[in-house]
Amino acid sequence: MIITSNLSKTYNTNTVLNIEHLEIPKGQSFGLVGNNGAGKTTYFSLLLDLIQPTSGYIENNKVRVHESEDWKPFTAAFIDETFLIGYLTPEEYFYFIGELRGQNKGDVDALLAQFEDFFHGEILQQKKYLRDLSKGNQKKVGIVAALIGNPEVIILDEPFANLDPTTQIRLKSILRDLAKTKGVTVLVSSHDLSHVTDVCERIVVLEKGEVVKDLETNPATLRELEAHFSGVAVV
Repeated sequence: MIITSNLSKTYNTNTVLNIEHLEIPKGQSFGLVGNNGAGKTTYFSLLLDLIQPTSGYIENNKVRVHESEDWKPFTAAFIDETFLIGYLTPEEYFYFIGELRGQNKGDVDALLAQFEDFFHGEILQQKKYLRDLSKGNQKKVGIVAALIGNPEVIILDEPFANLDPTTQIRLKSILRDLAKTKGVTVLVSSHDLSHVTDVCERIVVLEKGEVVKDLETNPATLRELEAHFSGVAVV
């Protein structure tokens, strides 16, 4: 569903991303890991047409994302709190996103009802603006908003950061269900190797903007990733 071909991003003379070929099939839960500066956020920014590639392209369901906006109706994302509208309440924001995605108030309310345990009574009916919520609660709003309208592709950058353990566990269940039960293509970047191996059936490791590992997740994957990042050989 998502095809990356000869993709590069260069700032001045510094190449921060260089991916010759990468395919992510429909319905796959895909994890992207790497140290700071590896190119994870750059790749997601290119995938969402937030920045332009220096060369090459990404196709999302046969649409080149930097040439057309036809990918937007079936793609959702939450990268960081800049995706939110700080002067809205969570309810106002959810309904706003619903309108963009052709959902009425009843549709949005039905979806939100499924996430009462995820919100922990801290999001809805609190009479707070999004800008006044904690980082963790802002992230909860952004993640759930990305689910509105039944998108076929969901992109989440560091979704587990700033979340308490109970919410992290619930989020892992949500993400696994999206891919396995609903056939959604889920892309997740994370610094937490344990979480990403729990959620993703395939994990790609980036280093200095290049793919250095492409792994199908199995019981030994976490150990292999830990060995890779610690520089210790797997015995």
